[in-house]
Amino acid sequence: MAKLTHEMPSAGLVIVGPCQRLSEWPDLLGTSQLLQDFSEAEADRLGALMLHVRATPGQELIREGDASDWLMLLLQGTVDVGKRRIGAEGDSDALASSTRLAVVRAGAVLGEMSMFDGEPRYASCWALSEVEAAVIDRAGVARLIQAEPAVGAKLLVKLTQLLAQRLRNTSSQLVRVLRQQQGPS
Repeated sequence: MAKLTHEMPSAGLVIVGPCQRLSEWPDLLGTSQLLQDFSEAEADRLGALMLHVRATPGQELIREGDASDWLMLLLQGTVDVGKRRIGAEGDSDALASSTRLAVVRAGAVLGEMSMFDGEPRYASCWALSEVEAAVIDRAGVARLIQAEPAVGAKLLVKLTQLLAQRLRNTSSQLVRVLRQQQGPS
């Protein structure tokens, strides 16, 4: 967790401390696709390996193109997810030069693709309100798998399901756009 403790402040995120007792966050186990099959005890074991962070409205949480290997589970707040528009690479106002991909709320997971593959961030994320989140990096997931294999396996299955669902949604959107471009048959 030492690496995360160093990375979070440099990303502008305030560290609250270890993320204990995920099960005590109101409705989190019921609303988070990631945690909906976790028992309270399993969620708490996962949370014990996560770092609790806080951000203010307008703050960038994840920057497109950055290299990092952590994911974020939103505990509270609303986040705007955006992708830089083509040709806007040099624009100093990243939010204004981005196309909105989604607005997500408590329970959502952000940054899981880079946590898995180590590739640069695909999109940027900005806090639209006060945000509290739990963060875990690849090393933390490895520690979870080592210490709690059943919980680690459950986490990996849920993350894989989330990625598959996002891929299906993206593919559906692409097909819709291609059909619009083709025009009526």
